[in-house]
Amino acid sequence: MILSTMLVSCYDGLNSMQRTLILDCTKKVGEKIKICGFVQTRRDHGKIGFLDVSDRSGLIQVFCKGELLGDIRPQDVVSIEGVVNKRPENLANKNIPTGEIEISADKIEVLSKAEELPFDMGGKDLGLQLPTLLDFRTLTLRHPKVKSLFKVQESLLEEFRKAAQDLDCTEIVVPTIVAGATEGGAEVFKIDYFEHKAYLSQSPQLYKQMLVPVFERVFTIAKAYRAEPSVTTRHLAEATQLDIEIGFIEFEDLLDFLEEVAVKMLKATQDLCRDILSDFGVEQIAFGKIPRLTLREAQELIFKEFGRDNRKEKDLTPQDEIDLCKWSKESCGSDLVTITHFPTQAKPFYTMPDPENPEYSLSYDLLFRGLEILSGSQRINNYQQLLESIKSRGMDPKNFEMYLQAFKYGMPPEGGFSFGLERVTMHVLGLANVREASLFPRDMERVDVRLSK
Repeated sequence: MILSTMLVSCYDGLNSMQRTLILDCTKKVGEKIKICGFVQTRRDHGKIGFLDVSDRSGLIQVFCKGELLGDIRPQDVVSIEGVVNKRPENLANKNIPTGEIEISADKIEVLSKAEELPFDMGGKDLGLQLPTLLDFRTLTLRHPKVKSLFKVQESLLEEFRKAAQDLDCTEIVVPTIVAGATEGGAEVFKIDYFEHKAYLSQSPQLYKQMLVPVFERVFTIAKAYRAEPSVTTRHLAEATQLDIEIGFIEFEDLLDFLEEVAVKMLKATQDLCRDILSDFGVEQIAFGKIPRLTLREAQELIFKEFGRDNRKEKDLTPQDEIDLCKWSKESCGSDLVTITHFPTQAKPFYTMPDPENPEYSLSYDLLFRGLEILSGSQRINNYQQLLESIKSRGMDPKNFEMYLQAFKYGMPPEGGFSFGLERVTMHVLGLANVREASLFPRDMERVDVRLSK
């Protein structure tokens, strides 16, 4: 604490005027202030010019005499001292919080020069093809509109956490290096480091289940890795999962909880990020009563309403998901629809078969605006039943030794669900590709840089 105070004092001594955040300039009309930030645009008008400067709080216009501008260009990092003035009413910008003021600059110091930009960053939209958007990721993330979508993602994270805490869940942090394939499939990334086989986790699933006897209700925000074909608009090799697991609960209550958490997340984010969503031109989310259909009921509806016969398929097609959400909005006033009872053999080994019809499972997906954003199930909590389920899938129980230990010594009825953060963000904002909703996306073609050009 003493060292921190000394550092602040030294900084203030070297810089006679303390920095003011741009948004706070609205309270300092007539005062001399100093701002620090990034030049977004430069506009020259004869012997005078204007800069649009941004910091973490917002954007402001700076009026400058020509001699102060020098060779300043976009993305230069600057410190500007000047007086905050009211802008003439006819020149005010009603679209930003600082639109009624500007700074009349007395002094401009360039703290760091930027090279000439490879593309124009001054427009409302970047208008770049996805590969270019990602090739220059550290630069394109600075664009106000691109940056703002991750403020929406931040809100979704925060509201998920609040909703989980409202359910009295304890937040946990789980490993992402695991001894076996979580879902029992082949789509795993192997790690060549340990003496024994190890993989990157496909899901935090097993660990959150192991912690149900400890905390009863848990949640985690964790990375998940899938070595699947990730060149579609909706798949990533590395994704973020928002997971909840709840003990002493039955199937219908799980459906109530997952819908409650989803609505809280989406409704709060829509309210908090209204201006950003408007900027992206997306419709308000419809929050009518969420319909619930079994898979077979959903496929029958698809057949009757849309003329496609997928009634024997093990899952919904992408077009099925789109059409079911269309039906839900038109018939129930809801952008969400819950689908239950997928075939047991199509679900992971820990999924509870429906006691009334074991061919189908007590599982569910939540669809939002044409895409599955959540999946989950009631879990098998009986040790012997779980052991047999593992063996029936051709897997070795020895690879699940610690996981099974939790069930051998008492596991209550339990279940849970998991959101895909990037997918939710994608569809809240109406993005065309899930990669746009990942800060630094990973897929078969990219790990920061394109793997082949």
